[in-house]
Amino acid sequence: MALWSLSTPSDGVVVAAYSNPEMNYFTLDGAGELDQLIESWSRDRSLRAIVLCGDGRSSGFITHFSVETLAAVAGDPATARNSAAISRGYHAMLDALNRLPQPVIVAMNGDTMGGGFELSLACDIRVGQAGDHRYGLPEVRLGIMPGGGGTQRLPRLIGLGRALELALRGRVVDPAEALRLGLVHELAEDAVARARQIATEIAALPATSVAAVKAAIYRGMEAQLAAGLDIESGYFQETMLSDAGSEYMHAYLDQPEPLRRAWLEPG
Repeated sequence: MALWSLSTPSDGVVVAAYSNPEMNYFTLDGAGELDQLIESWSRDRSLRAIVLCGDGRSSGFITHFSVETLAAVAGDPATARNSAAISRGYHAMLDALNRLPQPVIVAMNGDTMGGGFELSLACDIRVGQAGDHRYGLPEVRLGIMPGGGGTQRLPRLIGLGRALELALRGRVVDPAEALRLGLVHELAEDAVARARQIATEIAALPATSVAAVKAAIYRGMEAQLAAGLDIESGYFQETMLSDAGSEYMHAYLDQPEPLRRAWLEPG
């Protein structure tokens, strides 16, 4: 791959780093490569968690989608009339990323705006990096609007009012403000190292349970409460019938009672 480089999987974790010097703008080729990676990850049951990040040499994770590309699309009447299809294609890619059974942790180790921020919103856990970085949706400042899911995923994450204020003003925020607003789960001095640590922790847990929790939460968010509870019950039964469920519950019961709380805590 030309724009995404993969680490050798270790402990069930793979790190995919995006590199498009010097600004790390996202491109159609970068999106196409990521689409192929998502397809391969969906079939790889040995893979337990995924980390996305920037290469660390450029100024951003994915600074934003290439404005040169967007301007070229808008400047050609044929492609401009097809821009909704381009948006839908980006949605399909991020939906596939979001539906992966493995958790996806993104290390936002640099500027992450526009299409890059929308990609981050489709991930399960977002780790921001302390420093002079900016996160958000600045599209209105370019005379366009978010087209990669930002207007839909952002209000589901932080609520309607805050999402409107950020998107209507095209406001981008520093990592500390992003944490306060709930755009990221935590900040780290080294977001990639922290994301890898979280991924390794989750990768050590039963894959059936992790996949079931992820699917139940996302599917339930799209349903009414009664339907969501039914979804939860179905996945609960799957885990109760799984070999991992039996193995791990008995491993817990084998602990002396005073040690059981410590057994449940992350190592």
